[in-house]
Amino acid sequence: MLLELALWLGQDIRGFNVFGYITLRTVLAALTALAISLVAGPGVIRWLAAKKIGQAVRDDGPRSHLTKAGTPTMGGALILISIGITILLWGDLKNDYMWVTLLVTLGFGAVGWVDDWRKVVHRDPKGLASRWKYLWTSLIALAAAVYLGLTATTPAETELIVPFFKAVAYPLGIVGFIALTYFVINGTSHAVNLTDGLDGLAIMPTVMVAGALAIFAYVAGHVGFSNYLGVPYIAGAGELAVFCGAICGAGLGFLWFNAYPAEGFMGDVGALALGAALGTVAIIVRQEIVLAIMGGVFVA
Repeated sequence: MLLELALWLGQDIRGFNVFGYITLRTVLAALTALAISLVAGPGVIRWLAAKKIGQAVRDDGPRSHLTKAGTPTMGGALILISIGITILLWGDLKNDYMWVTLLVTLGFGAVGWVDDWRKVVHRDPKGLASRWKYLWTSLIALAAAVYLGLTATTPAETELIVPFFKAVAYPLGIVGFIALTYFVINGTSHAVNLTDGLDGLAIMPTVMVAGALAIFAYVAGHVGFSNYLGVPYIAGAGELAVFCGAICGAGLGFLWFNAYPAEGFMGDVGALALGAALGTVAIIVRQEIVLAIMGGVFVA
C-alpha cells in the first residue's frame, strides 16, 4: 500500500521514487515488523495469558519440559500478524511470488493454529492428529508446487542448482520440480516445527536463515548480480528479500519475549508457517540445497 502510494507520489515528487528500491524496502520491512512485534507483543501475551492459552506439555516428553507448562503459547500469531501487515505496507502486491509465499505462510499458520487451539482449549497435548496435520500441509504445499511449476517461464525456474559450481544444474521437468517443491516446503515446515517443539527456541535460527535467503533473493532478482555471481536469474524473485526482511524483523521482535525466561512460545502456528515460508523462498530462488545446509540445525 505504501509502495503504491510512494510510486504514485513519485510521478510528481522524484524523491519518493527511492521507495522503489528493494534494498530500502527490505530494511523498512524489517524495522516495521520489528516495531509491530515489540508494540503489540505485550498486549498479545496478556490476552493469551488471560484466555489461559498456555503451553501444554506431552506426558511422554522430557521432564525438563514440565517447567514450560502454562507459559502462553500461540505467540506465532504475533509473528504472522507482523509479517502480514508489513508485506501489505511495503511489498509489491503485483508480484506473484510475494502472494504465493504469503498465502503458503498463512495457510500453514492456519493449520498450526488449529493444532495449538486443540492443545490449549481441549487440553490435549497431542493437538491435531498427525495424519490430518500432514494432509492439510501437504495440500497447501502441493498447490503451491503445481502453481509454481505451471507458471514457470524459463528453464532456470525448474532446475536443481548445485551450489559452488556455476555451471552445474540439473533439469527436473515439471513433475520433478513439483515433487521437489512439495518435499522442500513440507519438510522444512515440519523440521522447524520439530525444532521449536524440542526447546522452543527455533526463532533465532529461522531469522538467520531468512536473512541469508534475503541476500539470495535479491541477487537472483538482479540481472547484473546474478550473472556475475553465477546465480540463476529469476525475474521478480528479488521482491522476496522484502518478505525475508519482514520475517527477520518479526522474529527479532518476538525473540524479545521468547528469550529466557520465556514470556511466550510461538507454537505450531508460528513454527509451521515460518518453516513453510523459508522453504517456499528457497524454492523460488532455486537454493534448495543451500537451505538444507543453512537449516541443518532444524534436522540435526
